[in-house]
Amino acid sequence: MILRVAIYIFLLLVADTFVTSAKQLPNRGVHANIIYRFTKYVDWPDNKKAGEFIIGIVGESDVNEQLILLTRNKRVGNQPIVIKTIRSESAMANVHLLFIAEDESSHLKRIVSATEGKPILLVTENYGLISRGSCINMIVVGDHLKLEFNKRNIEKRNLKIASELLSLGTVVN
Repeated sequence: MILRVAIYIFLLLVADTFVTSAKQLPNRGVHANIIYRFTKYVDWPDNKKAGEFIIGIVGESDVNEQLILLTRNKRVGNQPIVIKTIRSESAMANVHLLFIAEDESSHLKRIVSATEGKPILLVTENYGLISRGSCINMIVVGDHLKLEFNKRNIEKRNLKIASELLSLGTVVN
């Protein structure tokens, strides 16, 4: 019980940091930090808990550089984190988390299809994508960064998400 309360308080502090930092957009470090934090509150199937933990990035984004800096020498469980730029559908197959940059949003349907049934957390950053296959969508409303979660899409990918993380945004199904 004490651990749950501590996690909840931590998440509230992190959420406040997200909102405060979002006011300084376009600071891509904020997006990178949030993406990294997702790795702590999503559970992948056992067969994805060995080897490297791969975060793939589709499209042009400064998030790539920020994630490389942020995750240097960090791990998800026992897995070292590796950041990869994804240029083909076949390269998507081995990632754990796939960030689709805004400039690639129009290709989401193809990406969802190419990764269907695989335990890959799809993270996007454009309006309306949460209902088009994204698992987690980050959008800026006014000067605040908002998180949207599609629990159904997450579960269809055999992933489990902590309720503490879901409480930081809007759950859309």
